[in-house]
Amino acid sequence: MNLSDVLVPTYAQMLGALSAWLGKAEAQRPGGEAEALLVARLAPDMFPLSTQIRFACVQALEGVFRLRGEPLPDTAAVLRDEGRNAAERPGTIAEAQSRIAETLAEVKVASIDHGRWNDPAAAVELALPQGLIFDLTAEQYSRDWALPQFYFHVMAAYAILRAQGVELGKADYAAHMFAHLRPGSAPAQ
Repeated sequence: MNLSDVLVPTYAQMLGALSAWLGKAEAQRPGGEAEALLVARLAPDMFPLSTQIRFACVQALEGVFRLRGEPLPDTAAVLRDEGRNAAERPGTIAEAQSRIAETLAEVKVASIDHGRWNDPAAAVELALPQGLIFDLTAEQYSRDWALPQFYFHVMAAYAILRAQGVELGKADYAAHMFAHLRPGSAPAQ
């Protein structure tokens, strides 16, 4: 299995789910009430929902482009800056949906194989802003950093929405699994 076969569908499925959750929040909180959710947090020292959404998008872009050995697109820097300032300027649900759609489009285009992308032994340098530098293989980077960081922000967004009373359940989190449901195996309602 190639790294792109794992990362791209994962990013697409979960960003699609995140978009659906925001849609449910809007449906359950009409008249602009859903916009207030964008500043909600799980804890005072955590980023708000608007940041979690943007950082999930950044992580998806970073995973794809870093493994391809290419610089991050300008949109990643824009998302990162918006995310860092989202407590003061959370934006709107429509803007968040737009960021998710833009990220999905970039991830899908970037997923085209360009050699290094699917070499699990390729060297990946992960330099963090605090000065920490990790030397990893592409497989280690994918497994130990790219996917966990992405899921952290997606799950934080899900938890914030749930904590704010948006009616979401496990089926919303794993909606992509219903494409694989064996006919006749769903419980009768």
